[in-house]
Amino acid sequence: DTNPTKEDVEYVQSILEDVRWILSSETNENPWDGPVRKTSSYFDLIYDCAMSLIETGDAYVDSLSSEQIREYRGTLKQPGVDSPFRTSRTLQENIAIFQQMRQGLFPNGAHVVRAKINMSSPNINLRDPVLYRILTDTPHPETGDTWKIYPMYDFSHPISDAVEGVTHSLCSLEFEDHRPLYDWTLQKLMGRGYIEEYRQRLGITNTVLPKQMEFSRLNLKYTVLSKRK
Repeated sequence: DTNPTKEDVEYVQSILEDVRWILSSETNENPWDGPVRKTSSYFDLIYDCAMSLIETGDAYVDSLSSEQIREYRGTLKQPGVDSPFRTSRTLQENIAIFQQMRQGLFPNGAHVVRAKINMSSPNINLRDPVLYRILTDTPHPETGDTWKIYPMYDFSHPISDAVEGVTHSLCSLEFEDHRPLYDWTLQKLMGRGYIEEYRQRLGITNTVLPKQMEFSRLNLKYTVLSKRK
């Protein structure tokens, strides 16, 4: 639930009701192991992780428009071009702007936080992907108006998996090209103490790094398998 503009409480509740219907018995109204886990439960941690990346020069605040970011990213045949904000701002400026983004001092689209990886990578997902964006207009179903910025799915996904002790994160095949970013995020953040401390707080003893694995989906005719198809 990293994008409040696309969250539908009714859709979330329907998933929970389906799980109860499949697994519940007369004596077990909550079939899942522990509380229902949502990424919004870790927003503070994910923010701290992004700030840590900025502090070590692994991320920066970019002020290009979404159209310019798309243009600078390049194509499958052409490498991307560095944003002028990639190196023009000082570390202190990046930190200050990110803090102001959290406070809601900027309109939507004014700034984003991007990972500093490689704008010439053959994998477009590694060309300084966006980690955080500003979304000030829509309250979040879980956190209300507390947050004015929200992490991207590709950034929050590996952090949430690591915190919860997930060993294998199963995704459909279209996420295969996103796996290098999943791995990059964990390689950069593990060892800094943020994720490890949160795991201790949750009582997670597993120390294995999570791995993303993809599968090819089989469709059945005359059967609803997706909310979109």
